Amino acid sequence: MPKIVIELSESDRAELESWTRSTSFRAGLVMRAKIVLLVSSGVGTSETARRLGTTRPTVIKWRDRFVADGLDGLNDDPRPGRPKLVDDSAILSASLEPPPESLGVTHWSSRLLASWLKVSQTAVSRVWRRYLIKPWRQETFKYSTDPQLEAKIRDIIGLYLAPPENSIVLCVDEKTQIQAVNRTAPILPMRPGLPEKATHDYARNGTTSLFAALEVATGQVTDRCYQQHTSDEFLDFLKLVAKTYPRRQLHVVCDNYSTHKHAKVKAWLERNPRIVMHFTPTSGSWLNLVEVFFGIITRQAIRRGSFDSVPQLVAAIRNFIDSWNSDRAHPFIWTKTADEILNHATRKTTNDS
Repeated sequence: MPKIVIELSESDRAELESWTRSTSFRAGLVMRAKIVLLVSSGVGTSETARRLGTTRPTVIKWRDRFVADGLDGLNDDPRPGRPKLVDDSAILSASLEPPPESLGVTHWSSRLLASWLKVSQTAVSRVWRRYLIKPWRQETFKYSTDPQLEAKIRDIIGLYLAPPENSIVLCVDEKTQIQAVNRTAPILPMRPGLPEKATHDYARNGTTSLFAALEVATGQVTDRCYQQHTSDEFLDFLKLVAKTYPRRQLHVVCDNYSTHKHAKVKAWLERNPRIVMHFTPTSGSWLNLVEVFFGIITRQAIRRGSFDSVPQLVAAIRNFIDSWNSDRAHPFIWTKTADEILNHATRKTTNDS
């Protein structure tokens, strides 16, 4: 039988050599490229099989496939088997529609959809993975209905990005109803390979409300805990803030909670014009940077703590803030412009009826 000679064009050789160097190509394609390259360089069938650790029939198969069909001949043939009863587009279309009311469920599971379409659960899961469909997840959104939304956003973000000269910007809010809870059994400490463990149930030992004023430029926090969070407590805290920053112009950012606009508070502010209030839009308390600090203290000092009484909880809060102010306080830097925020905070108009 005459020896089969493969003559490679420069483009085919370059393509096959790129296959052999690729780290993302399937191992089968890399092997076929090496077979064709060796045979084209004059290496015999047996020697090619020996060098590549394969068999003569394999070398002959892919050599002949390349001679007949070129690079396309090195691809796999369509596999035999029963044709799909439902194609991917049908699964995708059904996944994006809510389940029929007759099923009495709010969203699809892979097994429920597979049963409805009379396909395998594996087929549904494959489509969901490919198109990143996750019916079990739900996220929330909310648009502010405040008629002064744009003005308030520009006002507050203007304070963050370009604060008035010789003035201090403070973010003030309350973290209410912080529970002093203690686990019903001692917490098991962390061990190599094991996380800390705590009982699921706990005893409630009272609550406290944390009032905090975050200085944006430095990260310093002024705080006080109260049993309640009425206008009296808010006014008392404002007086503490004013005493902490004497003879300075203060711009105070806070939300629209009714106690912040009480008549007593307004009267006191009129007697203290150096303190200027800036209110976040309705449903826009996320503009208040002190909320970031509340998240920090919750994660690091409150959520996993155990407290036998409210005074013990208050002492833990006080200890954390003292440590924060002395060692870890840092500027809270706002990076988004008002225009960037408004693009996401404003409901887009549509032509839908």
